[in-house]
Amino acid sequence: MPANVTPAYKAAEAAFRRSRDPEERLELLREMHRTIPKHKGTEHIRADIKTKIKELTEDLAGPKKGGARSGPATVIKPDGAAQVALLGPPNSGKSALHDRATGSHSASEPYPFATQFPQPGMMPVDDIYLQLVDLPSISPEHPIPWIANALQPADCCLLIADLAHAGTIDRIEALHTMLAERNVYLISNWPVYGDTLQGIDNPDPFALYLPTLLVVNKIDIETAYRDDVVVFEELTGYTYPWIGVSAETGEGLEDLGRWLTSHLGVVRVYTKIPGQPPDMTRPFTVRRGATVHDVARLVHKDVARGLKYARVWGTASFDGQQVGPEHTVVDGDVLELHS
Repeated sequence: MPANVTPAYKAAEAAFRRSRDPEERLELLREMHRTIPKHKGTEHIRADIKTKIKELTEDLAGPKKGGARSGPATVIKPDGAAQVALLGPPNSGKSALHDRATGSHSASEPYPFATQFPQPGMMPVDDIYLQLVDLPSISPEHPIPWIANALQPADCCLLIADLAHAGTIDRIEALHTMLAERNVYLISNWPVYGDTLQGIDNPDPFALYLPTLLVVNKIDIETAYRDDVVVFEELTGYTYPWIGVSAETGEGLEDLGRWLTSHLGVVRVYTKIPGQPPDMTRPFTVRRGATVHDVARLVHKDVARGLKYARVWGTASFDGQQVGPEHTVVDGDVLELHS
């Protein structure tokens, strides 16, 4: 962070780090540019902010008719409880896994680079959904100039790998190198463990650090996949948490979904109208540490604005306990909001 910045700049930068919504990030970038002191010591970061504003504005604008940017959108607006990006080298089974998990009918072909643009789909996990975004395979022969912006809304990343395939380790190392060139870094820290940037010296405010889960695919045909993971860790030094799955049979996908919701700190909150039973079919989803007021904002901005108190039913409260807007909700809570 540059020296002698204003409190307004610090607040905008902190909010920018947390945000995954492209439109919100654009507004925060503009606020950072407006509030950063204009002197020689901030020239570099001001230039970076301008570049980020230009890139994000172009991506949000979408394709131009007949222009060089004609084609599908490269930034997918977040939906569901979390956005999960799928990355991997060619022919790792990434698109087949996306199709199996979401029913998206993603392009899944026995040749490289079948996926050309981001493909969203919704993965059911109990009574909520995770948005899985299948991204093109990354390799030196197939660079993707817009990959960093496509990853900005993601809450985490699944690194899909067929570790039994010759050359996979070299391709994964090349993938990491190409992402680093775009200021994107895959990390092993997850929100459930605390600060995801813990252990990173002087994190770059404009770098993207994505919690990553190694997903070892094709375990239906590779029974020694646990040994493959040990070799992978020894040769690369990457120690991501990992899970084994099969895109062919669906094995491991239920565990994958629940692992993600747990480690992202997803909290399900149900609501009820006074005098009526709660709606237990459509929970609102927030993150661990969220408050009653955060849930009210999801219901409607006017509800949040006029919120006075709530009654809560849940494991951490006695039934119908009256709580204030700053009360922390826990998974499974039922809220009755009062304005």
